[in-house]
Amino acid sequence: MQPYLDLLRFVRHHGVRKPTRARLLSTGQPVDALSVFGCQVRYDLRRGFPAVTTKKLAFGAVVHELLWFLSGSTNVRYLREHRVTIWDEWADTEGEVGPLYGKQWRAWEAPNGRTIDQIASLLDGIRAVQRDPAASVGRRLIITAWNPADLDRMHLPPCHVLAQFSVTDGRLSCQLYQRSADLFLGVPFNIASYALLTHLLAHVTGLEVGDFIHTLGDAHIYTNHLEQVDEQLRREPFPLPRLRIDPAVTDLDRIERRHIMLEGYRHHPPLPGEVAV
Repeated sequence: MQPYLDLLRFVRHHGVRKPTRARLLSTGQPVDALSVFGCQVRYDLRRGFPAVTTKKLAFGAVVHELLWFLSGSTNVRYLREHRVTIWDEWADTEGEVGPLYGKQWRAWEAPNGRTIDQIASLLDGIRAVQRDPAASVGRRLIITAWNPADLDRMHLPPCHVLAQFSVTDGRLSCQLYQRSADLFLGVPFNIASYALLTHLLAHVTGLEVGDFIHTLGDAHIYTNHLEQVDEQLRREPFPLPRLRIDPAVTDLDRIERRHIMLEGYRHHPPLPGEVAV
């Protein structure tokens, strides 16, 4: 995870202090951020799974959130059943978060009333490129959560906006564009989530994994996390763990938490930090 630490260090030392709309839940006070606009980091998934090791990653929560997205759900009931609370601040009294990632990925509403399953279309496109490497869909392997027509109904506009995939030499790579990136709390989670999605897509299509490329718009560190970031940057990272997916699983919609294992994960102690919302 050295590329992540290099980015964290760069923004810590070169970020411009800016006011934000975010406030601390504990006090209601606004919080500033050190910000850099426009960054890109590349992770070679063949070298190991990019789980941060300089603090503990809540890998179980990463898996459950991704499975929640893939299910098409926009209610946090499933997450709460598995003791994942990361979306609670944005859920209403009924548990709804609005037409966010799950809705857009699995049931994007077209003007004519039909719905589009972007994940199913993505899998079809990947398989088309496997059959014919020159297929035009090879440069259109995209899923997006940014639906302007639904933004006002979303309780939080999507931060990870668009992911493009590429099949090259039997390997699947992913590039994510993230408009807003909380480097201390959110980004390690986002890296792991899209690396996992790439692994799952590769697994069910019989491909190996390639690279995860993370392109960040506003990359920032909230000022209430500066002490934790400094401590994290003093820690020596451990070797990356390996991801194992049950080989019996062949259908993306039938993957469960028990089918996904992170092996050899060594990490430093947790570094808690309050989320700004």
